[in-house]
Parts: sequence; structure tokens; C-alpha cells
Amino acid sequence: MTRRRVLFLCQANSARSLMGEALLRHLAGDAYVAFSAGSEPDRPHELTLAALEAQGIVTQDLASQSLDDFAGQHFDAVIVLCDKARQACRDWCGSADERLYWDIRDPRLIDRPDAYAQALQEIRRRLDLWLASRRHDTRP
Repeated sequence: MTRRRVLFLCQANSARSLMGEALLRHLAGDAYVAFSAGSEPDRPHELTLAALEAQGIVTQDLASQSLDDFAGQHFDAVIVLCDKARQACRDWCGSADERLYWDIRDPRLIDRPDAYAQALQEIRRRLDLWLASRRHDTRP
């Protein structure tokens, strides 16, 4: 069985897209290879890492990368998590069988102690639904 390649995108690759990458590895790592990138990459936010670790999700190999690092690559799915990354995706020199847009609020811009945990919960909810729909997919 070929592992499906999924790329998560957001602006800074410091919160939402890293959460998506880590969650997919945690939930379905044997069937998927997960990556993440940002249109304007920064570095992993400490509250992102803390929210993931609080859920028992491994953060050891998470690193912020640029969308440009994935130019020319093909993915089974690209999941875009914000408007700025959606704009950048239009000019991206890569390809995907499926492009999804999940508008997840940037927890860095929310002044609440649970902002990162809530973003993680929302991404997990959508990822669970997406993975459930893939179980019925008969592609090799």
C-alpha cells in the first residue's frame, strides 16, 4: 500500500499547519506521510508545541518550512488553513489531487489562554471527518 502524501499550509507554519501535520501523523501515520509549510514561515510557536504535547502528540520532528521547499512536488491532498496561504497557493509550483480549505482562526491572534487548544480541537475534528471519508476511498 502506498502512503498518501498530505501537505498542510498556513501563513507562518508556526501553529495551525504544524498541528495538522502532527495530528495526521498521530492519527494515521501508517497510511499517510504528513508535511507542513508556510507562505511566510516563522518558527514553531511554544504554545503550539505545548497544546500538542498536552494531547500526547509527538512534536520532536516539527519544524517550520517554506511553501517554496515543496515546489515541483505532488501531494494526494493539500489542506490550506488560512486565507493568506490560500492566496499563496495560487502561484505554488506543485500539484495535488485534492485541495481543501479549512478556515481555522490563527490562535496567535486570539487573546485567550485556550486559543491553541481550541485550534487544535477544530483541526482534529475536521481531520477526523476527512479521514473517515477516506476510509471509503477505493484508490490503491
